[in-house]
Amino acid sequence: MSAEARLTELGLELPPAPAPAGVYKPLVITGNLAYVSGHGPLNPDGSMMTGRVGSEVDQQAGYDAARQTGLAILATLKAELGTLDRVRRVVKVLGMVNAAPDFKNHPAVINGFSELMADVFGAEVGVAARSAVGMGSLPGNISTEIEVILEID
Repeated sequence: MSAEARLTELGLELPPAPAPAGVYKPLVITGNLAYVSGHGPLNPDGSMMTGRVGSEVDQQAGYDAARQTGLAILATLKAELGTLDRVRRVVKVLGMVNAAPDFKNHPAVINGFSELMADVFGAEVGVAARSAVGMGSLPGNISTEIEVILEID
């Protein structure tokens, strides 16, 4: 099943593709690699999911934010590539968690993103090499920020 068909089957609602918030491109393609700039958990109404995981919001809210960040990334990919079916492989993920100093479950938070990619692209294509790290803060107090490298057609 294609990624576009899975997106529909799963009933996922993509937010609008976010506009750059600075001097950068949301997606840069070189050869058959697509580099996606850091995205945050953008909701369909344009608001962002905020709060430091482990103090202002709980781990589940962080997981939900990582999943929503994935939907924002899918929106950018669809807008820039025309179709998600051009994605051949999710190669590398850097997941950043706005975490309280004593929070230790960063990978469990970023699983919100990784599980979404596996659902949309399938385990063989959607599961990538990954880093999940805690940050002292993120822009606008967003709960997660994620960047990704993909192989495309």
